Amino acid sequence: MLELTIGLSDADRTRAIAEGAVTIEGVAARAEILPLQPLFNIQLTTHRFDCCEFPIATWLRHFNRPSQDYVGIPVFPSRHFRFSCVFVHKGRGFTKPADLVGKRIGTMVWDMAAAVWLRGIFAEHYGLPARSPIYVNAGMNAPRAGDDHPQEYPPGYTIEHAAPDKTLSDMLASGEIDALYTARAPDSFFAAPDRVGRLFENSMAAELDYFRRTSIHPPMHLIAVKRAIVEKNPWLPMALYRAFAEAQRMAQRRLHDSATLATMLPWAVQHMEQTERELGADFWPTGFAKSRATLATLIAYMREEGLLTRDLTPEELFPAEILET
Repeated sequence: MLELTIGLSDADRTRAIAEGAVTIEGVAARAEILPLQPLFNIQLTTHRFDCCEFPIATWLRHFNRPSQDYVGIPVFPSRHFRFSCVFVHKGRGFTKPADLVGKRIGTMVWDMAAAVWLRGIFAEHYGLPARSPIYVNAGMNAPRAGDDHPQEYPPGYTIEHAAPDKTLSDMLASGEIDALYTARAPDSFFAAPDRVGRLFENSMAAELDYFRRTSIHPPMHLIAVKRAIVEKNPWLPMALYRAFAEAQRMAQRRLHDSATLATMLPWAVQHMEQTERELGADFWPTGFAKSRATLATLIAYMREEGLLTRDLTPEELFPAEILET
C-alpha cells in the first residue's frame, strides 16, 4: 500500500477524499485541508505534499522546463467564470472590459488562474488587449513584502510593484488603481460600496453569454502528483483520477438532495437544477476528452502572454493512459 500525503482546500468536490468516504485504490491517503493561499504557497515553496490541489496556470508553467516536477490529473476542484471577480472604482463609469484600455489594474499574483483567464478572455472576446493596461502588484487586503510563490513576469507588459504598505483593496477605494482582477472580493467592496463595485452589473448574465459562445467553464485548479512518485508507481494517475472523479460525482448528487440541504442556500436545489439547464448536466467535466478544447484555449492564452515559452499541445500534459479518460 502506497502512503500518500494529499493537500486540499475545503471544497465539496474533494471532501469525500479528505474524509475517507472515497478511497484511492492502492493508496493509504493522509489528507490535510488548508486555506487556499497558504496551501499553494506551502506546496510551491516547500513541496510538502505528495499530491496536491494545484493552481492550473502555475502548473502549466512547469512545462517551460526540460523536466516537470508534477504529473497532472484532469480533475478540476475549482472552476469559476470570474466575471464577477472584476472590481472597479465606481466614480469612473466603467461598464465593460474595453473601458479599461490603458487603465491601472491590480493583480495579487501574476500567474493566478483567475487573472490569466480574464486577461485572455477579455483580449479575445471583449476588446481589451492584454498588454494595454498598467498592472499593479500588491497584497489584496493586507500588505505583502513580495511574491507569494516564485513568479515570472513576461516582457511586453507594464507591471508596477506597489509600496510595501499598500493594499489593492485600499488602492481601489482611493482611486489609485482603476480596477482589480481577483479571486475573492476585496474588503473595500463591503466597506466602501459607494466607491467599489463590480465591472459587470449582471455578471451571471455575462458569464452565461460567454459560456453559450465558447462552451468553456474555466478551470482554476487541478490535482497534481509528484512525478518521482508516479515513475515508481505508474498505476497511480489513473487511481487518483477515478477517486477524485467519484468524489466530485458524490458532491453533485448531494446538491440535488433536498432532505437536508448541503449548503445554507435556501434554494440550493433549484439553483442546481437551473445550472444543469443552462450549462448541461456535465457542467463540471472531468477527464481529458471533455477538457481538451478548454486546455488548448488556456495554453494559447499563456503562450500569447509569454507565461508559456514553448509550443505545447493538450496531449502532452498528461500520461498516455489518462488521455483515454
